Amino acid sequence: MSVAKDQATAPDNQEWDDIVFPPGELYSDEPPLESDLHRKQIDLLIRLLEWFWRNRQDFYVSGNLTVYFSPNQINSEDFRGPDFFVVLNTERKPRKSWVVWEEGGKYPNVIVELLSPSTAEIDRELKKQIYQDIFRTFDYFWFDPETLEFAEFHLVDGKYEPLEPNFQGRLWSQQLELFLGIHQQQLRFCTPDSKLVPTPEETAAEAEALLARYRERFGELPDI
Repeated sequence: MSVAKDQATAPDNQEWDDIVFPPGELYSDEPPLESDLHRKQIDLLIRLLEWFWRNRQDFYVSGNLTVYFSPNQINSEDFRGPDFFVVLNTERKPRKSWVVWEEGGKYPNVIVELLSPSTAEIDRELKKQIYQDIFRTFDYFWFDPETLEFAEFHLVDGKYEPLEPNFQGRLWSQQLELFLGIHQQQLRFCTPDSKLVPTPEETAAEAEALLARYRERFGELPDI
């Protein structure tokens, strides 16, 4: 069953008009990352999407950042922010945290959690339940940078259903219109035609290689 691409806002039964919310400018309150592998993976996903969508201004991408979705959740240790998340149809600008009631009720469209021995059970159970029942996040992935365990769940009729990878081992994000797959032991984005989404450095290196091949065949570029 297909679902609307735009992320749902606040659940219908949440009467925000009757709630006195804390003041804005809430800072993120996330614990340290488990390892360099986790930090590098989060940074890579953020850089890839920001570069690939560099001409777009209608999304927000971040990682290891607190998502404040309820006044009662502030200062609670029962929930921490996603390792990586994307919100669509919003303003692309820096934020100290993601405060749902200050963002028009928008929740992340896509979430990726990086598993570790200390967080795997929470990611598979508590966070998965929160993302399904409260966030209503359409695409939820988890990935273990050490064991390379990789899975996706897609929201259908309010419940998460596991998706099967394609023949290349990649999983499709309907929201991003991109695949996610493991390349050289890291989680990477791939285009619908299965091309790896490059980093800025890979893009520059490819351009240099093309220029070198041109010079080898035709000589130096003419002066303009």
